Amino acid sequence: MEKRIGVVGIVIENIENASKVNDILHSFGNIIVGRMGLPYKEKNMSVISLIVDGTSDEISAMTGKLGKIQGVNVKSAITKK
Repeated sequence: MEKRIGVVGIVIENIENASKVNDILHSFGNIIVGRMGLPYKEKNMSVISLIVDGTSDEISAMTGKLGKIQGVNVKSAITKK
């Protein structure tokens, strides 16, 4: 399967689940090219942006697992080729 480059945005509204997010990101570290995380302490939330390089299946598996965590919202934009 062909690799694609993309951007994944993650908003963690329930900061107590941040460790679950980090565990998943660690397990998909092979497709993460870059990561920027910003804690928004005034709102008790965190925002993470990722640059990824992987197959559609790998990226979908990661975003799917992240999206199942309560209080976590995930959106992605992936290249077509």
